Amino acid sequence: MGRIRGRQSVEGLLLDWSIEVPLPDRRLPVALLSKAQKAAELQRVQARRAMDAAYEAELVMGLADDTPDTLDPPADHPGAKRGSWAPDTELPGVSEFFTAELAVVLNCGRGSASHLARRAWIYRQSLPATWAALAEGTLDEPRAKVLADVLAHTAPAMARAVEAQVLSEATGLSLGRLRARTLELVLQLDADAADMRRKDAQRQADVRSYPSHLQGMSTLAADLPTPVSAECLAVVDQLAAMLKSDGDPRPIGELRAAVLADLIRRPWDTRLPAVTARLSITVPLPSLTGQSAQSGAVNGQPITAGHLRELIAQLGFLGLQAPDCSSLTFAITDPQGRLLTTASHSKLARLARAGCREHPDSDCGCPVLGRPAATTAYWPTDAQDAFVRTRDRACRFPNCGQRAGSADLDHVVPHGCGGQTDCSNLCCLCRSHHRLKTFAPGWRFVMDRDGVLHVTTPSGVTRTTRPPGRESPDQRGPTAQVAAPPTAAVPDDDPPPF
Repeated sequence: MGRIRGRQSVEGLLLDWSIEVPLPDRRLPVALLSKAQKAAELQRVQARRAMDAAYEAELVMGLADDTPDTLDPPADHPGAKRGSWAPDTELPGVSEFFTAELAVVLNCGRGSASHLARRAWIYRQSLPATWAALAEGTLDEPRAKVLADVLAHTAPAMARAVEAQVLSEATGLSLGRLRARTLELVLQLDADAADMRRKDAQRQADVRSYPSHLQGMSTLAADLPTPVSAECLAVVDQLAAMLKSDGDPRPIGELRAAVLADLIRRPWDTRLPAVTARLSITVPLPSLTGQSAQSGAVNGQPITAGHLRELIAQLGFLGLQAPDCSSLTFAITDPQGRLLTTASHSKLARLARAGCREHPDSDCGCPVLGRPAATTAYWPTDAQDAFVRTRDRACRFPNCGQRAGSADLDHVVPHGCGGQTDCSNLCCLCRSHHRLKTFAPGWRFVMDRDGVLHVTTPSGVTRTTRPPGRESPDQRGPTAQVAAPPTAAVPDDDPPPF
């Protein structure tokens, strides 16, 4: 403690103290301020936010400098990044695993961390005057972000030339006008950068589903080239108008949504290969029978008990029968949401008929279902695979939402280092975070027997994730703590591809 560049000093002790016990920001009693003073305070807060953003960028770049790409697998290593394994956005000379660590430190998604790191890099490499204005509080963060985003693919010298022309007038322009003015200068001085931005946007395109503000609804969104998006909307609108003109009483918005869903699922077209969508439905048994109002979930998104029963009826699950061309698997949990076992409908029926093997003629209360047994083999059994994917539902790395169906099953303690092939030592990790655990030094993964996973970064930040439905005793979300940097992680023995 108290060392700066290896030398102990009073300054070092003060620095450690200021980090451990930060000074509180100055806050004035709002009720005692005049209207003019409140306005002045709001401007001070905005300037403080800008200065904090500049300091944040400096810290991000400092952490990036501490994570060089010399720590990554060399090019001739079997696990070296290539093709689809490699991230799209990289910081030159910085480890490919840096943004994952930054995401854990800030408790955000990898995409948000990547944007933050890239923006900080642009401030330092291409927009030093913008960064300085932020640090002085004379330029607000939203306008600095506009400059960084528009000039992201412009060569540093060209970006500085544009910056020199637009920075002085930035605070007098709205965000939209500032973006347009900056883009106008880029097109005049560097048209190739605009084409690079468009191609980069196409590479980042995706389809996402997230909860809507409307009860029981979700939003399906797609990133499309502007002409394609306009064309798709026009087709949906015209088909919905046809339904309306034929007398359909539903509102036009509901008709548009129904048309879009039918165009994707194409229930009328039997010529094309069948496509089956997988739904994971979490149903508390009392809610299913109408004895409770406890909510359930569809693919992790909560819905009401009434909505659950309606959905079950629509899918043909009444009588606990699976619909045609599908399977029905039950996940049984304890009152705290801890997964106890998974079983198919047919297996439950067989066990109900057979009862306990030890006491076939009595209601003994002996358990006939439980967690799949551990094995000495490397590959998990089908029962273990089903149990772990049902328990985890998604990649277990903090703030990663990659679905379990496309994730890898990883030995938390590597099999080659004595780790069992057991559900208490297996968790779902997406390919990217599986590679991180395997190849990035300094990371530490520890999992409790009930599936609670603790992930510690090389910088000493630990975050804990719990299987969905498995809440902490105090019902709080993911926890974080700062610990001493861990020892080097034991490399996993999984051969690539995983």
